[in-house]
Amino acid sequence: MDKEVIYLIGSLRNPAIREFAEELRSHGFEVFEDWHAAGERADDIWQEYEQERGHTYLEALQGWHAKMVFDFDYTHLSRAGLAVLMLPAGKSSHLELGFMLGRGKRGYILLDKEPERWDVMVKFATGIFTDKHKLIEELKNPGKQWVGECS
Repeated sequence: MDKEVIYLIGSLRNPAIREFAEELRSHGFEVFEDWHAAGERADDIWQEYEQERGHTYLEALQGWHAKMVFDFDYTHLSRAGLAVLMLPAGKSSHLELGFMLGRGKRGYILLDKEPERWDVMVKFATGIFTDKHKLIEELKNPGKQWVGECS
C-alpha cells in the first residue's frame, strides 16, 4: 500500500519549508514540496516579465506559464491525502488549504508564532499547532493530539 502524501503548503520565501519537509520524511512520511524549488523570487520574476510585455495580471493568468504552474500544483494537491500549511505564507497558500479541506481531506496549520491579527476562520482546519512535534504526532495518530492545541 502506498503512503499517504502530505502536501506541504507555504511560502517560496520561507526556507524552513525544506527543513520541515526533511523532518517529516525522517518520520516516514512522503512529503511533496517540490514547488519550493522555484526559488523565493519566482512570483516576482513572473510578474516583472509579464508587466514588461505589457500584460495585466488577468492577462498573465491566461498565459502558458501560469497554466503550467497551476497545473503542476493542482496535480500534486489532488494526489495528496492531506495538507499542512506552514506559516508564514501568502494568499495562495490559504487557497490551497481551502481546496484540500473542500475536497474532504485533512488540512493542518502550523503557526510560526502568535498571530498579530487573530482570525477565527482558521477553525476550518483539521488542527492548528504551534509545536511541530505535536503536529507530527497528530499526523501519525489522526484525531488524538490536537484537542488541547486548538480549542
